[in-house]
Amino acid sequence: MYRMIGEKHLLLVAMFASVLLAGGCRTATSHPGARTRAEKPTRTAAPAPVSKGNGTKLATAHAHFAAGVVHELSGETDLALEEFQKAVRDDPDNEPLVLDVSRRFLQSKRPDNALGFMHAATERPNASGEMFARLGIIYSRLGSNELAAVANRMAIKKSPGSLEGHRNLFFSLLQARQSDEALKVLDEAAKQDSKEAEFFCGLADLYQNFALQFPTQREATSAKMLALLNRAESLKPKSPQTRLRIAEGFYALGKNDQAAVLFLPLLDQLDELPMIRENVRAKLADIYLRGDDHKRAREQLEALVHDDPSNAQAHYFLGSLAYNDKNWTNAIDSLNKTLLFNQNFEPAYYDLAAAQIAADQADDALSTIETAQKKFPKNFISEYLAGLAHGHKKEFPAAIRHFASAEIIAQAGEPKRLTGPFYFEVGVVHERGGDRAEAVKYFEKCLELQPDFPEAQNYLGYMWAEQGENLDRARELIEKALRAEPKSAAYLDSMAWVLYKLEQPKPALEYILKSVELSEGPDATLYDHLGDIYAALNEPDQARAAWLKSLAVERNETVHKKLDALKRE
Repeated sequence: MYRMIGEKHLLLVAMFASVLLAGGCRTATSHPGARTRAEKPTRTAAPAPVSKGNGTKLATAHAHFAAGVVHELSGETDLALEEFQKAVRDDPDNEPLVLDVSRRFLQSKRPDNALGFMHAATERPNASGEMFARLGIIYSRLGSNELAAVANRMAIKKSPGSLEGHRNLFFSLLQARQSDEALKVLDEAAKQDSKEAEFFCGLADLYQNFALQFPTQREATSAKMLALLNRAESLKPKSPQTRLRIAEGFYALGKNDQAAVLFLPLLDQLDELPMIRENVRAKLADIYLRGDDHKRAREQLEALVHDDPSNAQAHYFLGSLAYNDKNWTNAIDSLNKTLLFNQNFEPAYYDLAAAQIAADQADDALSTIETAQKKFPKNFISEYLAGLAHGHKKEFPAAIRHFASAEIIAQAGEPKRLTGPFYFEVGVVHERGGDRAEAVKYFEKCLELQPDFPEAQNYLGYMWAEQGENLDRARELIEKALRAEPKSAAYLDSMAWVLYKLEQPKPALEYILKSVELSEGPDATLYDHLGDIYAALNEPDQARAAWLKSLAVERNETVHKKLDALKRE
């Protein structure tokens, strides 16, 4: 039994049916390719005029369609489809009606029921290309790929400037494992002199689909996609949706400059579509990040968090930018917000801990690492960061334990983690903890893995110079470090010191004076070394002045003793 529907509702249904039957309808068509991304409905043929047939038949068609809508609203699909099919039987020349009813059968997964009336409709002398394209879909759904190809080729012949026939034939041939023929269909479609940007956008999407299924063809299809997108852009479409599709196509191809030019003005036209605008901002931020344009990337990311303060990913990238700029305060703030809105974002814990270590907040870093290790399995990076944090706190035995744990974890599953910089940090905590023999072992291992690591070259060379050991090798290492960074005040000081230890104070003076000149600020150690070198050159007044400057920066008992000895002499 039918569900009871009010008279007013029935009247509205009848009016809707009369509009459809008299003026035609615009329908969304589908294609047989199940793995492609959703596409917007293609343009349909112009609405058909009021049927010229028997008046009684036309009235009956109206009634059947209205009854079908009523059943559909009541959830009675079988009865609805039966009425829709009767409507087509009574008004078979109404193409919009036939297309609409066939769509409903396809949506209900009943292509076999639609085949009869669609086949009859395409036998009409003036049947449109859209009708043959729909017949092609039906044959494809029924597994009749050869018949589908015939119908789709007729659709292309009748409407060469419509994408639907080309698209259906393309997928039909792919289903039949005729990839070469499918590609030829796209190449032929690309020769059409269409004035519709959407045609070229849709065709570019099909090339992209082909490249996903046949990666070896990616380079060739990418060139064809780019040509189509350029044609679409040259038509200067007014529709924001079309311009967005073109921009996204450029973005997918890595043509970031072209994509950004189209994306930017769209931001002002998408106020009523916040989700799409957010997506555009995210892609612009990605484009600028890839191009190392941190300023504009930050602008887009800040706009994202302004519109959506809970956008954890945007906060994370803002934190990463601040970290790269060594703005530790902003990095810590953004990374904390990342974790506030997404407590399971594991990389943010480690980046936050690294920023806290850089900002001399080692206790906070250890707390962050502890929280991460409660949520996630212990891993190399968490143990490595814990080692760095304890090293900053001068808790060297604890630092060494964590570095050893990190090394064991890496050896078990991620040996590529054990790099020169890792062993350099291990060497540093051993040296600062007083175990120079172990420090030398790890510095040598660091340089074995990365021979051109100037920081390790300088550290080991200076350590030997301080002890008066291996001075020739120390000089060789420091020279290499200076070749890499000739304006490093630290490396210039190391060279001065190893030359001093080699009893070559005159060349040492040149290096130490350059080091003082390039130092970012007054440095007690540099002035102390300068004083020692002047003393070795028998220039006591200059030595006294340098040592006094050292004491002005930092009180040091050893320097006081040097001044006292100078007075006695």
